[in-house]
Amino acid sequence: MTTSRKIPLAVYVLGFAIFAQGTSELMLSGLLPAVAADLDVSIPDAGLLTSGFALGMLVGAPVLAVATLRLPRRATMLVFLAAFALSHVGSALAPGYGSLLALRVVGAFAYAGFWAVAAVTTVRLAPEGSRGKAMAVVTGGLTIATIIGVPAGTFVGQQVGWRAAFWAVAALTALSAILVITTVPARTGAGETPRLRSELKVMANRRLWIAYVATAMSAGSVTALFTYLGAMLIGTTGLGESWVPIVLLLFGLGSLAGISLGGRFADRAAFATLTVGFAGVAILGALIYLTAASAAAVVVLIVLLGVLGFMTNPAVNVRVFTLAGDAPTLAGATNIAAFNVGITLGPWLAGLLIDGGFGLASPALITVALALVGVAVVGWSRSLRHHDPAPVMAAA
Repeated sequence: MTTSRKIPLAVYVLGFAIFAQGTSELMLSGLLPAVAADLDVSIPDAGLLTSGFALGMLVGAPVLAVATLRLPRRATMLVFLAAFALSHVGSALAPGYGSLLALRVVGAFAYAGFWAVAAVTTVRLAPEGSRGKAMAVVTGGLTIATIIGVPAGTFVGQQVGWRAAFWAVAALTALSAILVITTVPARTGAGETPRLRSELKVMANRRLWIAYVATAMSAGSVTALFTYLGAMLIGTTGLGESWVPIVLLLFGLGSLAGISLGGRFADRAAFATLTVGFAGVAILGALIYLTAASAAAVVVLIVLLGVLGFMTNPAVNVRVFTLAGDAPTLAGATNIAAFNVGITLGPWLAGLLIDGGFGLASPALITVALALVGVAVVGWSRSLRHHDPAPVMAAA
């Protein structure tokens, strides 16, 4: 038995790989006007490049979790990293909107597969008693992407052209593959081989599916506004392009604070954390819509949106993995899919409002609506917790 609780270097490498790929998932927020102009499409159509990425994640996570359940994990992750890097080389060279959208879906499919395998690998590599901390390191890669990767990608795109951002992500992904080869062992430790039957049995728990709705609302309520944030800041708030990376950086810092807060309270008060987070996001969305023309107000509110929006992230993960018990692979992968249902739904609904002539601030109304759905779902889930059989793991 391992006595040291030190997190292995390989876990940090997996977090870096998530950072590299997660940058691509989010970076188009600050590049939509440039992409739309270059490809001669509307801003809502350009916003579908984010939804297309989420669609690939939605399908890829559960499918590839099952398909790779018994395959060598390091080799599988390297295949996914290679596919992701190549899709971004193709995206940098894409001649038009259609090919870029298709490549976004392909890259996201590979990213979802990597997520599914990396989560299981992290659990196997983590010392006894430190698995939660290890998972926080890996999922923290996406948070760091919002703080560093997205603003940096936006800045690079603005200075050199949006295609350069795709080249940068491809290079970071290739670097992460080299690091995986040198740090992640070919075998990630002993342990019971996952069984598909056990994984599928867990999925029959209705409380798990209610938790997935909360996950989708957590992602969708924030992404609806975040996807069009750059366009809103320029077109409605009146900020110059040079300010967009700065506001995105501030949002990222807020999201880091939110994940830290959520991680502190989610284990012992998941329902309260979710309720406060969703209610806060609904209020902030309404305030952003009403004050969209005021730069000072919008910047402050966007930072707070990062805090409260990302505060729900650890709590929805706690609910899912608590209910999944000792068969977390498919349940965890489906939770990734649920996140991406929200990431698909939010920008799509927001785009409909923009196309309908409601203005670039109208995505904030979708933020309000989805957050209120989240409040209702959390209340429903809380009402059921005493009526259903106890989960395998201790309740949050």
